Amino acid sequence: MRCRFFPLIVSLLLAACSSGPESNSEAQQATSLSREHLQSENPDLYQFYNEWHGTPYRLGGTQKSGIDCSAFVQRAFVEAYQLSLPRTTRQQSKQGIEMSWSDAKQGDLVFFKTKRTTYHVGIYLGNKQFMHASTSKGVIISRIDNPYWASKFWQVRRVTM
Repeated sequence: MRCRFFPLIVSLLLAACSSGPESNSEAQQATSLSREHLQSENPDLYQFYNEWHGTPYRLGGTQKSGIDCSAFVQRAFVEAYQLSLPRTTRQQSKQGIEMSWSDAKQGDLVFFKTKRTTYHVGIYLGNKQFMHASTSKGVIISRIDNPYWASKFWQVRRVTM
């Protein structure tokens, strides 16, 4: 009986968030630029990021003790925009409308395909930066033009607020 559920469990784990490498100087530069921009443009999102910055990544996590990318985005949207999103990255990737990269604005969802069946989500901040729950560094701000993220970029979606 247990063997029948093993493929399902494995596929759920493979469909979870994934994050790539990023240098410390890159992350620090992105964070300082984005914090100033965020604070002036969206104080609620800025406050949310400050409260969660550095929270470790945990697959399936939803708390300050550990959170995954889709739960981080879900919580950010509730707190900063009073807007409910589905729990998983895959479900979130079907929300709102797909935008072209050139039309991306602060608050849009950015999605990445990190492996064939693994997806990652973050919130676009403007200036080619996004906040997300990284598997290696926890909640941080990263640059979309980082070679890793640029090679994994999938889509931008705007959820109507």
